[in-house]
Amino acid sequence: MIKFTFYLFALILIFAASRVITVKNPVHAALFLVLSFFSSAAIWLLLQAEFLAIALILVYVGAVMVLFLFVVMMLDINFTQLREGFVRHLPVAGIVGALILLEMILVVSAWHQVIPPEMAADALPNTQALGQVLYTEYVYPFEIAAVILLVAMIAAIALTLRPRRQTKAQKPEEQVSVRRSERVRLVQMPAESKE
Repeated sequence: MIKFTFYLFALILIFAASRVITVKNPVHAALFLVLSFFSSAAIWLLLQAEFLAIALILVYVGAVMVLFLFVVMMLDINFTQLREGFVRHLPVAGIVGALILLEMILVVSAWHQVIPPEMAADALPNTQALGQVLYTEYVYPFEIAAVILLVAMIAAIALTLRPRRQTKAQKPEEQVSVRRSERVRLVQMPAESKE
């Protein structure tokens, strides 16, 4: 059962990854990317790497979809046409959703068969073992990767930040140095008579 589930997830992962780069529609590509991430997470769950599987789903599926939406927002796409094509994307979304549901059912059904209970009792929890290895043996590569990601994030913000021409900004140094005679003009007007 475990081998069958693994090979099924591997086939779905290869199919979804190939469809990400071969489909022409960006919405379909994003849906297949989500399917490939879920397939990878299911394989990691079969290997008892729960933390990595959840991190893949939470971080990568969320971050990649936000990045995809950011790119769609940056491009000049007619959103009325995207809304009109909702029914066209429904079959692909349904297939991807059904495959993700099938993967979740298979992972949950095969969960107890992966490691015998006597081996699991002696081993450290997955998150604790990962933390010990990450912060002892691989602390320098971990910190280097964090700095590289920080530099990449700052570079992405700097590249996309463009000053707008129509924006108005206050200049406090000019506001403080203003004299009353420059801003206020006294006007003498004759008083109106009440008749």
